[in-house]
Amino acid sequence: MKALGIEFDRRLGLIIAALISALAAIVGFHLMRSQRIADVLAVVDITGSMNTRDMGDPKASESRLEAAKTALVNLMQDVPCNSRLGLGVFTERISFLLFDPVEVCNNYDALQEAISGLDWRMAWEGDSYIAKGLYSAIDIASSLKSDLIFLTDGHEAPPLPFSGVPDFDGKPGAVKGLVVGVGGSELTPIPKYDDEGRQVGVYSETDVPQDNRIGPPPPDAETREGYNPRNAPFGSEVAVGNEQLSSVKTPHLEDLARRTGLRYAELQHLNSMAPSLLAATEPRLVRVDTNMSYIPALLALTLLLALYGLSLFEKVAFRARSALRNDRSTTDPQGALVYGN
Repeated sequence: MKALGIEFDRRLGLIIAALISALAAIVGFHLMRSQRIADVLAVVDITGSMNTRDMGDPKASESRLEAAKTALVNLMQDVPCNSRLGLGVFTERISFLLFDPVEVCNNYDALQEAISGLDWRMAWEGDSYIAKGLYSAIDIASSLKSDLIFLTDGHEAPPLPFSGVPDFDGKPGAVKGLVVGVGGSELTPIPKYDDEGRQVGVYSETDVPQDNRIGPPPPDAETREGYNPRNAPFGSEVAVGNEQLSSVKTPHLEDLARRTGLRYAELQHLNSMAPSLLAATEPRLVRVDTNMSYIPALLALTLLLALYGLSLFEKVAFRARSALRNDRSTTDPQGALVYGN
């Protein structure tokens, strides 16, 4: 190409364009855009059944509590910066807030340390009224204007009374989020620990209550052996069952999710809680300042690669022309080949 009688050097053009792009990357430019974030309170069940080892890969390599903690750390890695995470624990019949939601990126190390420090020995009672704990967690999340993740195996201890699940007094759906079932589907023994935290076996049938005799007795109470309307309204027979074994109580947790307007997800089937959380909650958008300097930097790199490619192409073309001239020099003026004698 010629302009004003001057031949334009393509290589010089690429160098100038790459220089301009590199200068643009150094100066930098920013773009304001909307980004969806998470603002969530995570409440973790720390009752005894969460020590059951039926999670992890390979199976039974991790307790439910350990799996729940791992899932929360992974959640922090899967949500964008400016997302916020708070932490609470559940035991007995209430949930307890450890700290309000804080930004995940600037507080990643502190959040990870807090999550890793969750332990079943933090529990102040051994009972596990899951429904009441969930309702309590919803109240806390509502006061914080946050969404909720409630991680539990759903194992009620003692079992639910004949009257069933207590009513939910709140407005279903007022707090969005997930009830996450933690645990395997097969009944598994619950580990038993001494006061020093050392495992001393597993719970037996006689170690745990097999039924709940609080509240009104069932309709068939009068037919039970030893029934006395005043002194033995549930009869005198010793209850039997398998409450010493535990599995994730999916139907119970699905029912609680329906009652409260939350969604249910099972941890053993999730690669990450982030997509399920975002699908279960209303979009929370923030304006973020995004540095776009990488675009001219990539352009400068592309132009330099093109310059290298052009130089390589011209070198190959020059060799090809030289070879062609050498071939022509071996022919006579009329184009006949010259052969040696």
